[in-house]
Amino acid sequence: MFQNPFSFEGRIRRTEFGISFIIYAVAAIVMNLMAGVGGGFAIIVLLAYIPMLWFLWAQGAKRCHDLGNSGWYQIIPFYFLWLLFADGQEGPNDYGDNPKGIGNVEDDFQALNL
Repeated sequence: MFQNPFSFEGRIRRTEFGISFIIYAVAAIVMNLMAGVGGGFAIIVLLAYIPMLWFLWAQGAKRCHDLGNSGWYQIIPFYFLWLLFADGQEGPNDYGDNPKGIGNVEDDFQALNL
């Protein structure tokens, strides 16, 4: 879990995407509370949102890849709900092997050679 969280390559499972979404939500709440305090925090909060959004978009793109779609699908309104609840494609697809290992050729071959 959380290998290369800022990369847009590969696939991730629902669990990792859900945890990523929670991490982003908690960080956003903390940042908004800091911005409400006033002072120089507004600039810090604005700069902190850049890596936070990059993290969320990268994780969303990898989850889209697990469903066999382009990462651009995550800009569809409410698509994040589909990302949270839909099961990924079995086996490898254009974006990599199944992170669960279901249907991957190498895993099936290793199971036969017990």
